Amino acid sequence: MDKFDTLTSVAAPLPMQNVDTDKVIPARFLKTIKRSGLGVHLFDPMRYKPDGSENPDFVLNQDPFRKAQILIAHENFGCGSSREHAPWALLDFGIRCIIAPDFADIFYNNSFKNGILPVRLSRAVCDQLMDDARQGDNARITIDLERQVVVRPNGDEIPFEIDPFRKHSLLNGLDDIGQTLQHVGAIDGYEAKQRQAQSWMPSTAA
Repeated sequence: MDKFDTLTSVAAPLPMQNVDTDKVIPARFLKTIKRSGLGVHLFDPMRYKPDGSENPDFVLNQDPFRKAQILIAHENFGCGSSREHAPWALLDFGIRCIIAPDFADIFYNNSFKNGILPVRLSRAVCDQLMDDARQGDNARITIDLERQVVVRPNGDEIPFEIDPFRKHSLLNGLDDIGQTLQHVGAIDGYEAKQRQAQSWMPSTAA
């Protein structure tokens, strides 16, 4: 997955709480195991009218938020079912960071595994950032993962907490497979010793 270090972008304000994963990507779009192509269905119930046309009142249908890489929301973002398609759709749209007071646990974990940084900040701070975001292109927000700060357009820095292991994984672009491949030398060495010690076992080599 792509590394995450410093991100500067307009931020899309979504002043809603309990945004469940069926709002993020409805179940009827879960017929694929591909991670690409889901961004067009992101927030489908709010983003489109019944006739399929865009809802001009929805933030991601408005400039400059069509190109937002940061989303700011309220409490309990990502609740509902555990579908991993939710972070896939967000990432395919271009969202790399979500800021909210808290997140549903499974969505929170899935976000890290897919290269999205979920940042927990207080409701009051999220509201301040939403006010900043509403200024559009003139008020870009910066996420500095190495320093663990969100930088407001006025220069104020807001610290956030993150698990050191997850921080390391994002900074280095390592998903679960990538973490395992870091130890490929040790794995190969172990398997070679096992083949020597248990020569009667069939070889698994391709």
